[in-house]
Amino acid sequence: MAVAAAVHGNYLPAKFRRFTRTTLSQLTSLPPPPPLFISTNPNDVNPTHLKNLYSICNHSSHRFPKLNSNGKVEPVDIDKLKKALVHSYVVVSVFTRSEFVPEYESGRVFGSCGDWIGKVVPVTPGNGELVGFGRAVSDCGLTAAIYDVMVIPSLRRRGIGRKIVQRILRILVNRDIYDIASLCSDQQKPFFRACGFGDDILASTTMMYTRSASTHAEGEQMVKSAGRKLLLVPSLSGNLKI
Repeated sequence: MAVAAAVHGNYLPAKFRRFTRTTLSQLTSLPPPPPLFISTNPNDVNPTHLKNLYSICNHSSHRFPKLNSNGKVEPVDIDKLKKALVHSYVVVSVFTRSEFVPEYESGRVFGSCGDWIGKVVPVTPGNGELVGFGRAVSDCGLTAAIYDVMVIPSLRRRGIGRKIVQRILRILVNRDIYDIASLCSDQQKPFFRACGFGDDILASTTMMYTRSASTHAEGEQMVKSAGRKLLLVPSLSGNLKI
């Protein structure tokens, strides 16, 4: 079940670093991240490379993804991915050199002098591999929501995901947007709590609409099957009051 974690106005932690003692002790034991380049320029993201990142992370853009026999989600539609990038309010991408990315079978190489060149040449989107990503959508004035935060498996638990969220939050808050939400699963809640999110102070719940499901009436509601989920939605034949 997806739950909405949110940050509201005065409840935003200072510098987004309000961690519990347990969380701090865990962070200090994590291995440091490799050399990184963090970009907020959407033009630095190659849609094909981003689609590959979705696949490596087994991340789906669908709320109810279809899984194959190996538990892999269906590939993201690259045309829709391009549109999502264009219409995202904030895009954060993370790059590192190919020698730190075992998931990529064919990465960029520096030749026989790669060891010492890797230490002196800074990482850029041009010489690095895309290893992390996150984005936010917004009405540009009042609210925003964070989506698609992902890091390749071999570089997780090194603070990269937290850097992505913190960069998104910094940009949104600097633009005077404080009502920031993230739709996340129960497994993702500890991560977003460590980034400063908490339960919605308005005690709201998240309801999802799906148009691609068969329906049948049940009293005044309709039961919609969406993948392995069942959603209850109001009957459209009744009077709607807003």
